[in-house]
Order: sequence, then structure tokens, then C-alpha cells
Amino acid sequence: MENLNEALGLLAVGMLTVFAILLIVINLGKALIAIVNRVAPEEEKKQAVKVATPAVDATTQSVIKAAVEQLTAGKGQVTKITKL
Repeated sequence: MENLNEALGLLAVGMLTVFAILLIVINLGKALIAIVNRVAPEEEKKQAVKVATPAVDATTQSVIKAAVEQLTAGKGQVTKITKL
């Protein structure tokens, strides 16, 4: 019975130690984030003016539309074509 009590005591001390260390790591991480945000704030994103340019030329677009129409038996519809 004495060994069981000692084992449970060691278990409790070990678990409390791990819990305390995790709390310290979490708080240090939060503090580091706060310090970095103060020292080097995130730059504001500049809004770029986008010029509408077609992803593909008219010939390629018509070929893609024809292929989709043929493969889907007229049920499919091309709404947007983007280049990957």
C-alpha cells in the first residue's frame, strides 16, 4: 500500500509540473506575440487597381465552351475561365 501511495504522489507531482510548464510556455508565447506586434506592426495592404484582362483569348474560350457543351450534352455552362 505504501508503494501505491508513493506512486500516486509522484503522478500528481509530475502532472502538476507539466501543467505549470505548459502554462508558462503559453504565457511566454502570448507575451512574445504582443511584443513583436508592438515593435514591428503589420504593414497596411495597398489596394492595387486590377485591370480586367481576359484569362484566355476568344478562340480558346470558344473551344472550351464547345468542349464543355459537348461533354455535358448541353447541360453544362462555362461561367468563368481562370489561368492556373
